[in-house]
Amino acid sequence: MNIVFMGTPDYAEIILKELIKKYNVVAVYTQPDKPVGRKKVLTPPPVKVLAQKHNIQIFQPQNLKNESNNIKKLNPDFIVVAAFGMILPKDILDIAPCINLHASLLPKYRGASPIQSAILNKDTYTGITAMKMDIGLDTGDILGYSYTKVENKNVIELFDELANIASKFTPFIIDNFHKIKPLKQNNAISTYSPKITKDDGYIEFDDADKIYRKYLAFYYWPGIWNKKFKLKNISLIDTNSNNTSGEIIEIKNNSIVVGCKKGKLEIIEIQPHSKKSMNIISYLNGRNLKVGDIL
Repeated sequence: MNIVFMGTPDYAEIILKELIKKYNVVAVYTQPDKPVGRKKVLTPPPVKVLAQKHNIQIFQPQNLKNESNNIKKLNPDFIVVAAFGMILPKDILDIAPCINLHASLLPKYRGASPIQSAILNKDTYTGITAMKMDIGLDTGDILGYSYTKVENKNVIELFDELANIASKFTPFIIDNFHKIKPLKQNNAISTYSPKITKDDGYIEFDDADKIYRKYLAFYYWPGIWNKKFKLKNISLIDTNSNNTSGEIIEIKNNSIVVGCKKGKLEIIEIQPHSKKSMNIISYLNGRNLKVGDIL
């Protein structure tokens, strides 16, 4: 069975690994190499690195406008898409069944940040949706679901779990594709998850629960921060108490308890802007801050 795979980040790489074990992956489409870090080193995406190890043909177009003929020549039985970053035009969708592995329970959280959205909204469950793609954004017919609990996992933990679920789920969908009766999405209950920006990580000490959800959701990027520092390591103490915003309530051996207008947080590690990370106690000592002061 011939598979054309389209994907870019680690999530897609984990799925591709499983497909390579089971099928003939004839080609990979992935985003162009991008400059990374302060030195702007041109870096290939994880999917490209894996494809190179297995001598799989690689395409990295800026867009897909003129790619349908190239894909037809590959004669795929399926096109599998996971976090590719481009919308497939109709001339490609018509070549072979296009299966997308989206990291939410569609029609919830269509769009760019479904994992973060599930964490921010305190969902009990999230999962993977296998979808037969159409010309819309995550609007295609549903081929199957696989569930997991959100709990208090941060975005990296949930990302890894969902990627592994998707890697095992995808071959099942492919092998049973012609037995599955697709289910149309209910557009009336659909929601959208926008692209995350750096500004989304800004916090003030207003609601401890919301801050902690942001901490978990933005753990990888952009983190959570205020005008003075990034909060690198925190935990939730309570969600209902009423306090003065940012007041230092307790100083422990290695952490402090800070009040929010609603709830309290324990802070262990912070990173002042343009400086290295440090234990919060060192930060307090350097500024002579004590219980009752505003952090």
